[in-house]
Amino acid sequence: MATHRRGPTLPSHRLPHLPGEVAFPEQPRTAPGPSALERFNTVPADEAERALLTCCRSLRWAHRVAEHRPYPDLNALLAAADEAAYDLTPTDVAEALAGETLTMLPDGAYSAAHTALSAAHAAYESRFGHVFVICLDDAPANEALDRVLTGIRSRLTNDPEEERLLAAEELRRLARGRLRRVVRNFSAQAAHQ
Repeated sequence: MATHRRGPTLPSHRLPHLPGEVAFPEQPRTAPGPSALERFNTVPADEAERALLTCCRSLRWAHRVAEHRPYPDLNALLAAADEAAYDLTPTDVAEALAGETLTMLPDGAYSAAHTALSAAHAAYESRFGHVFVICLDDAPANEALDRVLTGIRSRLTNDPEEERLLAAEELRRLARGRLRRVVRNFSAQAAHQ
């Protein structure tokens, strides 16, 4: 009766040293879809401008950002958006502000908050002739109302030129956050096509 001898076995916790490359089972290759930024870079200019107008309602800003595509990365796009925002004229800022809406209260806010916010917005619009804008991207939801009310009250003391500059800066900050979301949506759109 012949017995078959097996060679030495390695302990389960040690792998043998294999010279050269280790072969892995072949993975199915699928061509990666276009990234969100690639899709944004390649859509027709009018489609890009429509998307950009949801970020900042200045036609000049949207046209300029769309015109300078393609962008190599998101940081380059955001830098271009900032530069375009810094170059807005007072007329461009007024156009962008005219397209903004009032800050919404979180769901479940009590009626006194609605009254206080409505009164603050009315006082601000009466003084400056446009809606109050503030970027709340970094604010926890439970602090948003307080930040809006505090912001309106503190900015009501500004002179009109100082407030125009602050409003333009808030528009720039709002556009950055919105632009990030718009580019992400281009990725979702590409996935559905």
